[in-house]
Amino acid sequence: MALKISSAISSPLQTSQLEIKPIFASPSRVSIFPKKRNVVISAELNNRAAITGIVFDPSEEVKKELVLVPNVPQQSLARQKFTDDSESAINYQINVEYNASYVYHAMYAYFDRDNVALKGLAKFFKESSEEERQHAEKLMEYQNKRGGKVKLQSVVAPVSEFEHVEKGDALYAMELALSLEKLVNEKLLHLHSVANQNNDVQLMDFVESEFLTEQVEAIKKISEYVVQLRRIGKGHGVWHFNQMLLEEGAAA
Repeated sequence: MALKISSAISSPLQTSQLEIKPIFASPSRVSIFPKKRNVVISAELNNRAAITGIVFDPSEEVKKELVLVPNVPQQSLARQKFTDDSESAINYQINVEYNASYVYHAMYAYFDRDNVALKGLAKFFKESSEEERQHAEKLMEYQNKRGGKVKLQSVVAPVSEFEHVEKGDALYAMELALSLEKLVNEKLLHLHSVANQNNDVQLMDFVESEFLTEQVEAIKKISEYVVQLRRIGKGHGVWHFNQMLLEEGAAA
């Protein structure tokens, strides 16, 4: 038995037949390494594709925005998600603020007359006029910031006389001021509604943070003034109310 095994091993032909080459030459064995490599590469590509769909890719996203940048000199470069409705509503509100300022200025001029001489009321209405004008200017600045165009409109001439037979001039003017503040607040709410309808979150935040809170506080303050003037009537109490306004201004 031993001799047969030895001769079989020593034979060149049989030795070549006994080589382990077939073990490595097997197609299943040879292809196992490329398959693993392909699987790894494919996984990396899939992983990159998945990441690209989640992570912000500025090189791709900016292409869409670049198309929207206008080339015409008259068009705004800063304008983004700002509709024509919002632009028109802001211009309308600018006109509202200027009209309110004009009315308050007429009240200031009336109470500053030498034959009326209520300097406290004159000062209060002058400050109110300046405040409304500042609101208009703030809206104009915001309009330009968003890429809109400010278009000023006509301002209606206010009345110049505020004497009232039953109420007196102080109460009548203060009631008019209260109605005016409520009207301005209503117009601001309309502006906020237009921004909401056009999904303009930034304009909504601007109106809320810069105007609405201040408007509610002004309505509350003037409401108290109206109540106080109704209590004191048209007599000597108006002079004391006028002095109170002067002292409040001095304290501020």
